[in-house]
Amino acid sequence: MQIQYIFEMIGTLAFAISGALAGDERQKHDWFGITFIAFITAIGGGTLRDLFLDSYPLVWFNDMNIVYTIFCGIILSGLFYKQFNRLKTTLMLFDTLGIALFTIVGLEKAQSLGANNFISVVMGMFTAVMGGVIRDTLINKTPTIFVQEIYATACILGGVIYLVLENFGLDRNINFIISGSIIATIRIIAFKFNLSLPKFYK
Repeated sequence: MQIQYIFEMIGTLAFAISGALAGDERQKHDWFGITFIAFITAIGGGTLRDLFLDSYPLVWFNDMNIVYTIFCGIILSGLFYKQFNRLKTTLMLFDTLGIALFTIVGLEKAQSLGANNFISVVMGMFTAVMGGVIRDTLINKTPTIFVQEIYATACILGGVIYLVLENFGLDRNINFIISGSIIATIRIIAFKFNLSLPKFYK
């Protein structure tokens, strides 16, 4: 099993958990509501990416392991909700893990379909953040990408670093780990120290 596929499953699990936790954060949803939000969070970005790239069948249509992994995330969230909820940064950490892994997964998928470097980075970012955008919209919360936190920017930087290292001939698996780690590190540092990009206007 390729390391990229393992990371994709880990990212799917992380996004499913973040979706389930976010779904119950503001109001008491039932299991169907939580399941719906978790699925949207986990597959939303990848689905939009595949639609934009005209790639069919959609990735989760062709791989039931993705669906099983999402259900595992939902069940884990239900079993350990109280433990997760005690940690205020839990949602951010799962979300960060998801975007770190899915950025590179999405970038590589775009590359495999012949997209140029610019489009590949954009598709990596879309894969990482759009599930969260749809999730936040559904629960009536301003999406993180639209507020001042460094979020999508970390994905773009990580994608660019991946391409640079790839150009130098670095082993793909090592590159995946390094680039994903950089995305996660940027996001965590920005969250911890409340860093943000300059506002468009004051």
